[in-house]
Amino acid sequence: MLERKNIRNFSIIAHIDHGKSTLADRMLEITHTIEKRKMMAQVLDSMELERERGITIKMQPVRMEYEYQGEPYVLNLIDTPGHIDFSYEVSRALKAVEGSILLVDATQGVQAQTLTTLEMARESGLTIIPVVSKIDSPIARTKEVKEEVAQLLNCSVDDVLAVSGKTGEGVDEVLRAVIEKIQPPKVENEGPTFGEDSPRALVFDFEYSTHRGVIVYVRMFNGEVKKNDTLLFSAANEKFIALEVGIFHPGQVPQDSLKAGEIGYIVTGIKQPGIASVGDTVTSAKHPSPALPGYMNPAPVVWASVYPEGQDDFNLLKQALGRLRLTDASLSYEEETSGSLGRGFRCGFLGMLHLEIITERLHREFNLDMIIATPSITYEVEYPNGEKKMIYSPALFPDYGSYKSVAEPWVKAKIITPPEYVGNIITLLYDHEGEVGASEVFGENRNSIEVDMPLRELMRGFFDKLKSASSGYASLSYKITGMRPADVARLDILVAEEPVVAFTRVVSRKRIQEEAEDAVEKLHNILPRQLFVVKIQSQALGRIISSRSLSAMRKDVTGYLYGGDITRKMKLLEKQKKGKKKMKTRGKVNIPHEVFLKMMKQ
Repeated sequence: MLERKNIRNFSIIAHIDHGKSTLADRMLEITHTIEKRKMMAQVLDSMELERERGITIKMQPVRMEYEYQGEPYVLNLIDTPGHIDFSYEVSRALKAVEGSILLVDATQGVQAQTLTTLEMARESGLTIIPVVSKIDSPIARTKEVKEEVAQLLNCSVDDVLAVSGKTGEGVDEVLRAVIEKIQPPKVENEGPTFGEDSPRALVFDFEYSTHRGVIVYVRMFNGEVKKNDTLLFSAANEKFIALEVGIFHPGQVPQDSLKAGEIGYIVTGIKQPGIASVGDTVTSAKHPSPALPGYMNPAPVVWASVYPEGQDDFNLLKQALGRLRLTDASLSYEEETSGSLGRGFRCGFLGMLHLEIITERLHREFNLDMIIATPSITYEVEYPNGEKKMIYSPALFPDYGSYKSVAEPWVKAKIITPPEYVGNIITLLYDHEGEVGASEVFGENRNSIEVDMPLRELMRGFFDKLKSASSGYASLSYKITGMRPADVARLDILVAEEPVVAFTRVVSRKRIQEEAEDAVEKLHNILPRQLFVVKIQSQALGRIISSRSLSAMRKDVTGYLYGGDITRKMKLLEKQKKGKKKMKTRGKVNIPHEVFLKMMKQ
């Protein structure tokens, strides 16, 4: 029988592409959790999109068994994403464990996101095990990076372990450190009436199954949950029967019960959306226990409107978003209506990568073709009568001259870069309205720069430009700090003199001419030609700023004629001319799905 003192719950945290998934693969191999013949790269990344892009999008729990000093141990690992857009996934994983491996790439050193995730782990009171990865690389700076990590954690260089996820070197040592340094799970008792046997589990994630309903991923803090127990969601106040309980090995493996300290899943059978939620507490329906502290709801920072290409697909899009919401708690959406695009949804995302991943999943998993309106942030508009209103969609931004003032969200960013690129980065920050704060030497041959800048500018392709300016060496992390006055205006794009809501954006007034010309030029290059001349214009500040004409598609209406009088050709050409003139006044321009996606991307 498994004793609680032999359980260790931990996660792996790191900057993106520092080798978390590869290290997890070697751990699964060494602990014989997965047979060698079934082993493949990124085994915990179950989504096709994760494998394709080589990044972790969803956290994934797995249970491993390992023998140490003649005793069997159970190691529950939660593999987490590294990109800042998915930091909410990381924060949820950290609440379910007692310790964390801080992984730093020996070829790159400490990055900005490393500091952010480390801060989250410290706030959760976790035991940190520092590990340097990719030591087998010919460009690894193992000694310098170990010193950098030791300085960051204020510990001895000897405490920093070194591994290679590729060859497996040092992985056994890391597993032993997990057992030696991370505390076994504690049972929390609250008051004299609250006993150890009363079950209490924190929901840190969930998924939806068509046949079995919602499956909640839980960390047991007290008591025991068995199959067929009648349980209760504390926050939702909803009862359900546990149809199955089990562990992740790494697939779902049914068990007789889940005990305090363990990480596993419970099949609820609930098929209505909105009942199960991340951060809720699962407890006994007969003798409910006090709820555990949950999670803060994530605040979206990027908003985009998503419309089905055909209105017949509206209900399918609604179901698809509801299904994705069951697997991604940080996605938010609400219904909206546009005069030209019909019914759709305004969706909130944690960043541009999050937006890209969700739209790609809607297309792949649900076979949906969508129109995605240009992503925007939230603006607070004050009108002359003193009324303040939050504007989520660029199309709803008021006309120039009809408002008193506008405020927009700002971020505090931290950039870590080699010193030779500081000049390029300062120039880039000036172009993106950044206010440079404290700058300090960080570790060996690294500079840390603090910057305040508008979130609007961060979204304007800043991350890609930062990578270009630093030859790929700089890293970035940021957090929202508050609202500040903004000098912005709405920019409308007109096609055949009709505004296209999906292309409307809010831009800085300093850049309005440049943005207007770029948008018109880009649309002119990617919009397929029509049977008549199409005028493409940009309008802002009450006037037309830029304009281009897309020439008509040529069709030889006289091609089938052979011989005869020239007047026959003249009549046909005149008829075509009249038809084109009529189309110009009545014709509707067909804008394909790909054009909307290309206009959305920088």
